[in-house]
Amino acid sequence: ASAAGEDRVEHVQRGARFLVANAHTGKAEQHHRRILLLILQVLRYIGFERRLLDGERGPFEVGPLSDASEVGDEPVLIAGRTEVPLFIGRDRVAAGDALLAAHPNCDVIISDDGLQHYRLQRDIEIVVVDEVVGFGNGCMLPAGPLREDIARLKYVDAVVMNRATTPVPLVDPKGMPVDALSMRLLGQVFQNIKEPNRHALAADLRQSTIHAVAGIGRPERFFDHLRALRLNIVEHAFPDHYRFHPSDLAFDQNATVLMTEKDAVKCKAFAQSNWWSLAVTAELDDRFMPQLLKKLRPTYGPQTA
Repeated sequence: ASAAGEDRVEHVQRGARFLVANAHTGKAEQHHRRILLLILQVLRYIGFERRLLDGERGPFEVGPLSDASEVGDEPVLIAGRTEVPLFIGRDRVAAGDALLAAHPNCDVIISDDGLQHYRLQRDIEIVVVDEVVGFGNGCMLPAGPLREDIARLKYVDAVVMNRATTPVPLVDPKGMPVDALSMRLLGQVFQNIKEPNRHALAADLRQSTIHAVAGIGRPERFFDHLRALRLNIVEHAFPDHYRFHPSDLAFDQNATVLMTEKDAVKCKAFAQSNWWSLAVTAELDDRFMPQLLKKLRPTYGPQTA
């Protein structure tokens, strides 16, 4: 795909360059990361060697046992869910070079939240839009929520809209329709934070006093999801990327604590036996993966599933 900007540096000698990003600020970040997780799982199933770029530091490799306070909660979460090599770095070109030096057999590189890193050559671009925030007032930062002008959407390969409610057409601030694929977040299985091999369904927790904890961009979305599972919760909203301390979660001794996966990676060290995280996955429009694989297969990776 083509995109705005002429000063990119192609540093990847083999493998597709694939970027996942959102058109506005952090309100849609949890959605594009769910798409990323699903893409990684599908590519693994059909035999692609895939790697991931993420983060604001580095470049260095991150694993599921890395310290979230040092490398960030989201890289640790993604590394744990996908089990693929993940490198973080503010300079995505340097991070890509480091990744390929360590893993030269890579077929696909995915850059999380990398649309504006124009020095990083790319083949496929995806933009994620949240249905509630949309395009806001249509202005770029700091006057509005957008990282780039709406016209940028003309050059990307796919626009995906997270829809928590009944699908409605996506339009830009001028009233022009935007062709968008649909996505929604699903999740009803809880994983015990202290003992990850233990799992529970919402029905198993309905008789408990539940404290719901969320340190994400839109905590109300997490709370609404729990209420949709018919759970009676006490809400505890924290700032995005909040660094939790045991005293923050000192509720009644027998109370059940539910939190997001992103928050759970920061609480493992002091988790109690009745603390659980909700595993959330993305359900994408049926057209998405066939379109993605069609773009990848002509040049990269396996030719048959």
